[in-house]
Amino acid sequence: MGNDPAGPAAETVIRTVETFLVAPRWLFVRIETHGGIVGWGEATCEGRSETVRTAVDQLAELVVGRDALRIEDHWQVMTKGSFYRGGPILASAVSGIDQALWDIAGKHFGAPVHQLLGGPVRDRIRVYGWVGGDEPAEVADHIAEQVEAGLTAVKMNASGRMSPVATVAELDGVVERVAAAREVLGHHRDVAVDFHGRFTLANARRVAPLLEPFRPFFLEEPVVPENSHLIGDFVRSTTTPVSTGERLYSRQEFLPVLQAGIAVAQPDLSHAGGITEVRKIAALAEVYDVQLAPHCPLGPLALASCLQVGFATPNYLIQEQSIGIHYNQGAEVLDYVVDPEPLQFVDGHIERLTAPGLGVEIDELAVRAADKRGHAWRGPVWRHPDGSFAEW
Repeated sequence: MGNDPAGPAAETVIRTVETFLVAPRWLFVRIETHGGIVGWGEATCEGRSETVRTAVDQLAELVVGRDALRIEDHWQVMTKGSFYRGGPILASAVSGIDQALWDIAGKHFGAPVHQLLGGPVRDRIRVYGWVGGDEPAEVADHIAEQVEAGLTAVKMNASGRMSPVATVAELDGVVERVAAAREVLGHHRDVAVDFHGRFTLANARRVAPLLEPFRPFFLEEPVVPENSHLIGDFVRSTTTPVSTGERLYSRQEFLPVLQAGIAVAQPDLSHAGGITEVRKIAALAEVYDVQLAPHCPLGPLALASCLQVGFATPNYLIQEQSIGIHYNQGAEVLDYVVDPEPLQFVDGHIERLTAPGLGVEIDELAVRAADKRGHAWRGPVWRHPDGSFAEW
């Protein structure tokens, strides 16, 4: 765009913004400066990444030709420079660009991003993996695999489809699966239970006391985000810590659930405005004595971004990750990194990343080849036996 800039600041002036739609369901963002510094980010919005790709292209008009190091200024312009703001599409597009800008900044200054955020407050971050299985025996087998991989915590779905008013069999099924998980994990490992917004408030309140004997790590997303005004009722119905946030995209959206008494906030670094906004969400959560456990069933750039925030954030509890998860069909988290070693598990943790920027080196040839193949991942459409729509 125009002539190459001149002068000492030219190294960090943004030259190009590219996007890559890669299997299994991710959207990567690549930003290059005139000085040849390349930053990577992840703007994945599961099932809507093609739409986000268009949003990234539009936002690129606001940053190309400008200094990549003005990260906060870029964030303000991208999020507030239009009359219509917010939502998962725009926030995901901003997230990918924001992550890439922080990656550039770290590489420019020769430091990992967490050093630019104030320096490390911890040397490793505990991680957990997701386990599937509709039957108790399957849950037990999948959890045993995660334990064998070295993890000390897992998360499982409470159920599949749920009737608006649960049957006895549905309620018993939830209890049986969590009981099976606790039996495998013992008393020194943790299981979080994800309601996934599939429960009505009545069902969620009914099942929560039944799960308390198994001491869940937390109960996640007991109501859909549109019904965040109801989550306080659920919090007051159980002694188990309550979490939510993967479908909340700003501090303003987190404020009501923090005030309602959740214990764990779960912003997604690829959905909630990137590193810049999630740092502010973390600070707001700290005011309410709430821990951070970012949502991240995504790719290596989203995971690295989460970890960079975690190394510099005092109220950081644990990190979700999807390495080796069965639903990563067509590609794995580590397939797109040159060296997988920094993201290896050590005693259920990932050690502090020390390389400049996000701390992972992307295999650009693999990414470009994957983009040519593309993907068209879509979420399932579920229906109840009577034909009515069911939350998934």
